[in-house]
Amino acid sequence: MSKQNLKSGLKAREVAVRTLMAVTLKNRPFDVALDDIAGQANLSARDRAFVLNLVMVCLRRNGSLKGLLASLLQTGLPKTATWTEAALITGLAQILLMRTADYAVVNETVTLVKNLEGKEAGFAGLVNAILRRASRECDKLTAKLNKWPAQDLPKWLFDSWANAYGKDNATKIARTLQNTPPLDISLKPDLNPDEWAKKLDAEVMPTGTLRRAVGDVTALPGYSDGHWWVQDFAAAIPAKLLGNIKGKHVLDLCAAPGGKTMQLAAAGASVTAVDRNKNRLKRLEANLERTGLEADVINADAARYTANHPVDHILLDAPCSATGTLRRNPDVIWTKTADDVKTLAAVQARILDRAFRILPVGGTLIYCVCSLEPSEGTEQISAFFARTPSAKRSEIQAHEVGGLTSVLTTDGDLLCLPSIMAEAGGMDGFFAARLTKE
Repeated sequence: MSKQNLKSGLKAREVAVRTLMAVTLKNRPFDVALDDIAGQANLSARDRAFVLNLVMVCLRRNGSLKGLLASLLQTGLPKTATWTEAALITGLAQILLMRTADYAVVNETVTLVKNLEGKEAGFAGLVNAILRRASRECDKLTAKLNKWPAQDLPKWLFDSWANAYGKDNATKIARTLQNTPPLDISLKPDLNPDEWAKKLDAEVMPTGTLRRAVGDVTALPGYSDGHWWVQDFAAAIPAKLLGNIKGKHVLDLCAAPGGKTMQLAAAGASVTAVDRNKNRLKRLEANLERTGLEADVINADAARYTANHPVDHILLDAPCSATGTLRRNPDVIWTKTADDVKTLAAVQARILDRAFRILPVGGTLIYCVCSLEPSEGTEQISAFFARTPSAKRSEIQAHEVGGLTSVLTTDGDLLCLPSIMAEAGGMDGFFAARLTKE
């Protein structure tokens, strides 16, 4: 390895350790932390991609990696040895899960710890011993690492899912969340899915979503021309539940970053997209510009929003704990708490009540959340019906979801679990209910 490559590798691994610590110890959002730390280090695009992949793996498998590390230590690390612990976790992830070249992982991780100031530099020998053992016993330790998927979730979250869906289903969900998800694509409706599946080396899913292996999105055919956008299989379903909306005015509440806004606009609706977050609205506007689609974009709080002119239908993708998106956003695992879920459920209720007041008689409202928490989904809707006599559920039919009866509840709502279609890559967790006003 040349000195230049060695320096590059050290820098990338240091950025990975610092980013992991920023998320798990300081609750910083992953993308913000990575942009900040990688920017300061002036990483190349290649090294940044390596860091992104490594930290995502460490976040998805943080619980089991910590458990394995504890089993490899005769005595635990001091609480102050946060750098050493994070370095060991990134090292174990590379050797056992990413199968990175062992010599590079060991040498550069040991060098990182040697270069630390103070007492932690003295742990370099321990780091060397543990990572070399991981290299020698790779298959054995990997099997041990993969034995208990529930370790990679906070106890409160796994218990919540076990209570709601049964322990076996909760375990299946946890195992699905350990894996890197595929890349899902929503195609403009006037384009042929089969033709574009060939162009993108993708598979057409039952609902029309295209699915392919993860890669550089911007380099794929049709991206720069705005023919499609990235959107998870499950996340693409709720907007379709409005049916034929050509020429209709659809209010998209909590719209950023705009996946559903683009769906609605591409389907021929006149769309008003509302969101309170100015930065996220910038992403929505950039997405609209790239795809050549139009919407009236408004920066406002959905809980207080008043429509300037009558709407026909409403899509409310309410702010939520995002526990359904953990495989794509594993930092959420370590930044959300049970108290956050309770707080967000109250916010959802206020916005839902406001949206229903705006909805005209005979109009349709889709309420959805990318959460697996009952208090944000099934229980939220049950409470809404209890306090809203004029609301009626419009049951979702199997033909509207590509025949996937497994994503429908007995009440006729949408409930996507990440473990559904796991053999084909799974999907994000999502709940949606279709409401009408009598």
